[in-house]
Amino acid sequence: MIVKEIFETMDYGPAPESAAEALAWLVDQGDRFGHFINGAFTKPGDGFESRNPATGEVLATLSQASQADVEAAVDAARKAQPKWEGLGGGGRARYLYAIARLLQKHSRLFAVLESMDNGKPIRESRDIDIPLAQRHFYYHAGMAQLMENELPDAEALGVCGQIIPWNFPLLMLAWKIAPALAMGNTVVLKPAEYTSLTALLFADICTQAGLPKGVVNIVTGDGVVGEMIVASDVDKIAFTGSTSVGRRIREATAGSGKELTLELGGKSAYIVFDDADIDSAIEGLVDAIWFNQGQVCCAGSRLLVQEGIADRFYTKLRARMDGLRIGNPLDKCIDVGAVVDPVQLQTIKGMVEGNTAGETYQAVCDLPKNGCYFPPTLITGLETSDPLMQEEIFGPVLVSSTFRTPVEAVELANNTRYGLAATVWTENVNLALDIAPKLVAGVVWVNATNLFDAAAGFGGVRESGFGREGGWEGLNAYTKSKGKTKALAKVEAVSGEGAPVDPVDRTAKMYVGGKQARPDSGYSKPIYGKSGLLGHVGLANRKDVRNAVEAAVGAKGWARTTGHLRAQILYYIGENLSARAAEFAHRIDAMTGKKTGAKEVETSIQRLFTAAAWADKYDGQVHGVPIRGVALAMKEPTGVIGALCADEAPLLGLVSVMAPAIAMANRVVLAASEPYPLAATDFYQILETSDVPAGVVNILTGSHAELAGPLASHLNVDAVWSFSSRDVSAEIEKAAAGNLKRTWVNNATATDWSVDHSRKFLQAATEIKNIWVPYGE
Repeated sequence: MIVKEIFETMDYGPAPESAAEALAWLVDQGDRFGHFINGAFTKPGDGFESRNPATGEVLATLSQASQADVEAAVDAARKAQPKWEGLGGGGRARYLYAIARLLQKHSRLFAVLESMDNGKPIRESRDIDIPLAQRHFYYHAGMAQLMENELPDAEALGVCGQIIPWNFPLLMLAWKIAPALAMGNTVVLKPAEYTSLTALLFADICTQAGLPKGVVNIVTGDGVVGEMIVASDVDKIAFTGSTSVGRRIREATAGSGKELTLELGGKSAYIVFDDADIDSAIEGLVDAIWFNQGQVCCAGSRLLVQEGIADRFYTKLRARMDGLRIGNPLDKCIDVGAVVDPVQLQTIKGMVEGNTAGETYQAVCDLPKNGCYFPPTLITGLETSDPLMQEEIFGPVLVSSTFRTPVEAVELANNTRYGLAATVWTENVNLALDIAPKLVAGVVWVNATNLFDAAAGFGGVRESGFGREGGWEGLNAYTKSKGKTKALAKVEAVSGEGAPVDPVDRTAKMYVGGKQARPDSGYSKPIYGKSGLLGHVGLANRKDVRNAVEAAVGAKGWARTTGHLRAQILYYIGENLSARAAEFAHRIDAMTGKKTGAKEVETSIQRLFTAAAWADKYDGQVHGVPIRGVALAMKEPTGVIGALCADEAPLLGLVSVMAPAIAMANRVVLAASEPYPLAATDFYQILETSDVPAGVVNILTGSHAELAGPLASHLNVDAVWSFSSRDVSAEIEKAAAGNLKRTWVNNATATDWSVDHSRKFLQAATEIKNIWVPYGE
């Protein structure tokens, strides 16, 4: 036998990792754990078993948190937060650095315990999960150090409730805890019921680092405990998990004033063009879908192959699947480990067995007799409408279809309710950089997959959630602007009766799709000033909202315009408003009975000019990630934004919302000030003469209470903002749970419109897409 034949025929020998140290740590803890509250472990209580999914062996018994446990953890965090924030960024950085160092010192223990608890191969936990967790604490130690200089107007939110999943137990903990602590918050974290052990080991690390009591609190239990945390007295909820649970959390927190970030499910497209390096694309695909047994929210679970290479690609892929090694996760030669739990295993089996479409191929391999194992599976020939092409399986199952042209590839990739990640394989850099911005996803990898780093934000759009984890953008979720807020009083229209000020009636219509439109309801209401009747405005209803949203969706070409063009149009709007400044000032004074009209008009002109100035200058970033390549943080428009404009500032409130939104290439549906709407209906005359394309700006008049629900529940609206003095924040947030759109509501707190908040609006008007582009031969 020649050497070549030996290499082709020999099998991998076992390379087992010792579990002795991890088992010893468990024994030292008595194999029973309480909660980690106020710097110490509580006495173990009634609970549940944590099992090794590869063997079924019981690793430890964990406590099920009670309401009293959760309250005690939140109280401890609340008491500790002022002193923790008071340490300053430099003081907090020392503790975060100490935690990172301890994670390094105990890295092997963490890796082994993670694989035992979760079922993932030791190579993955050792080489990916644990180093990335360390990286997050090092990175955010630096963020804490820089906070006072680089974020001088930001302060901590307070106490953060954090709920993490079972697929990356320690890494998700790091993603949540590191930025929260860096910015001066304290936390109450609930790890997943199946995989709590590395979180409890992390608690031990916090003690070794001398972290002040109450800064980190960890409670264990099932979903009921998560519900308790959501309902508790915390200032923010950060959740990573399924879309269905995320939707329930959005509904539960509606109107509470709690900040919320959601990192949810995905059905990520893996697009292979006919000029791709097929062998490299297949190796990337192995990592995309069979990494962590496919239990990855951003897994490349939806393969789209260009038709001309499909047969050859599938043949090579099946051969590669047959070479995957499945077995004991503590064997360093293993590629695919165990599914996390029998319940998840049955879910995967049920979805695959229930599928009747396409052709199913499963890897030729021997599965261990014991444990939760499922073979790598490929299902080809599916249609976009097939359930497995739309539903997240969360297992080692790859589904596939083909495409002919780049345009079709983009359409198929975006034909999903999710928007977490996508992968593009092509040797044509022009094609790659043309396709990546068109994909509706928070992260796009070019000729690579599953690249993560603390410096580059991660998160999705659509039903994959909102908010980012990591990078500068991730810090926004854990900070708020300094300063106290004031309660917003409900603003009422001037009451009156009698004849109009001007006997010639000028009917104030709405503005939809670039045209003046009468209300579908057929009803109007009078608007009075102190001098008498000023006119009538229409009362918009659900049908008017639908028409306005359709017009905004139809104006999607606005998103492809240049910042320079948008700037010119905004300058033009400002010029035309300036030419009629006296008229608008008089109208505002007549409606409000005040003498502030001239100042409001002048400030509105300045807002338009500021938005114009930012239109071609609000740039993205190139993140410094540890690869031979770049991670481009691109700022993209949010999409269609519905907004209830401020009641108290009829012109300035509308312009302050509209200008930065359209500067960032969004389209808007604006509900004018309810008590003082005539400034908005006059303003569309400015829009008509300022080259604003039809559908980019749409203006409705009427009741905010009646318009809030239809706007927030409309599936083609991507974000809803409310600055109304009407109490509609809870209704908006609850209705927005339908498609998990972004919301920005005032919770009846006042906004000082004389202050320029343009940066906040620009941030709310953009989504960050991170495009990873490795380079080199």
